[in-house]
Amino acid sequence: MSWAGRRWGRRQRAVLWAVLLAAWEAAWGQLRYSVPEELPKGSFVGDVAKDLGLQLPEIRAHGIRIVSEDRTQYFTVHGKTGHLVTAERIDREQLCERVQQCVLRCELIVEGEMKFFEIEVEITDINDNPPIFKDIELEERMIETTAPGSRFPLAEAHDPDSGRNSLQSYELSGDEHFSLAVQASPGGDQRPELVLAKALDREEAAFHELVLRAMDGGDPARTGTARIRVTVLDANDNAPVFSQAEYTVRVPEDVPVGSVLVTVTATDADEGLNGQVKYSLKKITEKASRIFQLDSERGAIALLQSLDFEEGSSYELEVQARDGGGLFDTAKIAITVTDMNDNAPVISVRSALSEISEDAPSATVVALLHVQDRDSGANGEVRCSLDDGVPFRLQNSHGSYYSVVTTRELDREQVSEYNVTVRAADGGSPALQSSAVLALRVLDVNDNAPVFAEERYSARVWENNAAGALVLTVRATDADWGQNARVRYRLAEGRVRGAALSSYVSVQAETGALYALRSLDYEEVRELRLWVRAEDGGAPALSSNVSVVLVIVDENDNAPQVLYPPPLSRAAGSGGAWSGVELAPRWSEPGALVAKVVAVDADAGQNAWLSYELAKATEPGLFRVGLHSGEVRTARSPLARDAARQSLVVLVKDHGRPALSATATLSVLLAESVAELLAELGSAAEAAAPGEPAGSLTRWLVLAVAAVSCLFLAFLLLLLALRLRRWRRQHLLPAQSGALRGVPVSHFVGIDGVRAFLQSYSHDVSLTADSRKSQLRFSAASCCDTLPARPLPDEPAPLLGDEDLLDLLKGYMALLRKTIFMSLRGHRAAAVAWRRLRVPLLAAACRRWSRRRRRRSVLPPQAARSAGAGQSGSGSGSSSGERRLWCGFGAALVRR
Repeated sequence: MSWAGRRWGRRQRAVLWAVLLAAWEAAWGQLRYSVPEELPKGSFVGDVAKDLGLQLPEIRAHGIRIVSEDRTQYFTVHGKTGHLVTAERIDREQLCERVQQCVLRCELIVEGEMKFFEIEVEITDINDNPPIFKDIELEERMIETTAPGSRFPLAEAHDPDSGRNSLQSYELSGDEHFSLAVQASPGGDQRPELVLAKALDREEAAFHELVLRAMDGGDPARTGTARIRVTVLDANDNAPVFSQAEYTVRVPEDVPVGSVLVTVTATDADEGLNGQVKYSLKKITEKASRIFQLDSERGAIALLQSLDFEEGSSYELEVQARDGGGLFDTAKIAITVTDMNDNAPVISVRSALSEISEDAPSATVVALLHVQDRDSGANGEVRCSLDDGVPFRLQNSHGSYYSVVTTRELDREQVSEYNVTVRAADGGSPALQSSAVLALRVLDVNDNAPVFAEERYSARVWENNAAGALVLTVRATDADWGQNARVRYRLAEGRVRGAALSSYVSVQAETGALYALRSLDYEEVRELRLWVRAEDGGAPALSSNVSVVLVIVDENDNAPQVLYPPPLSRAAGSGGAWSGVELAPRWSEPGALVAKVVAVDADAGQNAWLSYELAKATEPGLFRVGLHSGEVRTARSPLARDAARQSLVVLVKDHGRPALSATATLSVLLAESVAELLAELGSAAEAAAPGEPAGSLTRWLVLAVAAVSCLFLAFLLLLLALRLRRWRRQHLLPAQSGALRGVPVSHFVGIDGVRAFLQSYSHDVSLTADSRKSQLRFSAASCCDTLPARPLPDEPAPLLGDEDLLDLLKGYMALLRKTIFMSLRGHRAAAVAWRRLRVPLLAAACRRWSRRRRRRSVLPPQAARSAGAGQSGSGSGSSSGERRLWCGFGAALVRR
């Protein structure tokens, strides 16, 4: 039981050592297999995928291949199974001549991962070659006096197989006079010798026929034979003798062909035929027989072909010198070949990338190189280098393998392709060198955003452009390549006047051309500000923006528009036809302002510069128009022969090219008095609205004026009551005051210290539908007998002063005017008439004030004094207050 346990323990240890050995070899990237020679092509050698831990999908994805230094590739990898198989029939004797262990070395390259694994395959011998004699017919010469027991060397047989399959033994047959002896040399070779067993007698037998058989140890055994003819000669006293038993020669491998390497010399003391010596090669390999040649007469060994240290560094020859009597002598020749620097380093690219991404990290392997120099010593020492200025370096991987790795990240935009030159130089003198070029293309990564040719774009676009017109073209370039450099354009979101920006312009995605989608109008949009985005085709995409300003250039596409007077179409649409009627008194002086034509032009710049000119007039020379102001003024004073109605056509023209224009028609009424003016306005109103009843107008006017007057009188009564109450309390009017004696108190009214005659502002206004009966009459004494009172120094402040009363009257007149206008809003003809009254009324008020001043200036001094003393507390400065009252009344009456 213990014996079985020990046996099992030894098996476990053996298996463990085998596993550890396989793991160690795999860890160092080395595999070893053994196969017999002469296997057919495609025979299984080993499962490299399994032994190296490579997965079949990985093999298919990256790709693997077998390379070797031999000229013939004997192995390959099956792509589907990952097995190492034979690529050619292998002949061990041809590959490994005179080598006991034949091993073929190759490397397995994993393309994508830049890895390599060394593989050794031992080629085992099979008995496929029989022993072969160089000459199958051998001849030996012996003197009949040769003593029995003498030995004569025979030619050896050669079996290229190894081990038991090589030559094992010899046999001799054919004659009793001879026997066979085999001697073992120091190198292990067997040397057959012919031994004379019985004395020869030439008279008995002059020739002896023998058969020498050589046998190997294979199963079944193979044999080779040679026939030996022994000739018995007469007596020969001396045998040839070499000057040296062994010749040693050292020759460089670059010795020229035909050169004599060594000359052997043998001498024979005999004379005649027995003293003639001839030389022959008794022991030489097939390879040496193709390189060396022996001169049989002189013993000179010459070179048949060039020596190659890498093919063979030493050779051994055996030369035999034989005289004419059959006696011979042998000598050894050892030829040593010295190495010369005749082989340049060989750079083999085992694996290389043709493309690399520009964002590959530093130290990425791009190529795997194998560098070898077949020379030896210093001649075989290789130094490798790369050109300067490239982002790569050489890194020794293992043995004679080098890796080309990156030193930093690459930038395709700077350099898109590299031609990396690898140089290898040996240590010989002079040194030999070689080079290999690695072509590497840098693949693009989307690391650059598009860049516009300009920081900002601007263009001038004429308005009224055609829809779809090209405005401008933006251009952006991307330093990347391929799809990453394909730039597409689009508009950023935006709105213009409440509408989407995309409804105004569009950009062509491929070319960057910007088109106007609609006809642009300068009067609506003066400029368009937008952003164009350029985006490349990378993943993820990179983009950049640029500002685009489109300035709309004005065209003269808008004629001047007359704001005043309104166009006839608008006046007709609103129900009136006298919107263009202006009033001018006949006493107007030259240069008096009659009206002003107001016009605007929607264009801009020179296209909006307006000029006015009088195109047509009823009375030429009566009126003129300001060239730039549009003011219509009298060129001269109207004459009695001038028609009451003047029609003026004013031409308004801009400065565009071509110029556009518009016309305004004005009707100017010339009147001498207010009655005449009202008569003209009435006739105009009747002409404008002949079917409208006159009673309706009068009724509405009376109601409006009555309502406003009642409110105003009620307000005055309230103020009067308050004032009388204060006077009673403070006795502001004592009997001894003596102010204005003889004048009844009922003729005065006092409001906050202001005393005036009740008849001070008496006037009659009569308006009827019939303009011929309408009149405005002022009382002659209404402006003459009223002077504002000045409060006594000791009296308290009045409730209403002159300014307050003036403001009150202004407010009343404004309220009255607005009420009348609101009442007449439905009766347009009357409204027009009322609006035209403002100038004559103001002129009449001013004339009345002037007449009153002239009349005051002609009164006698006593009358002036009595008039001044008749107003208690009034002063000489009251005339200015009265003037302000009249002017304020007139201004309030004509205010718009």
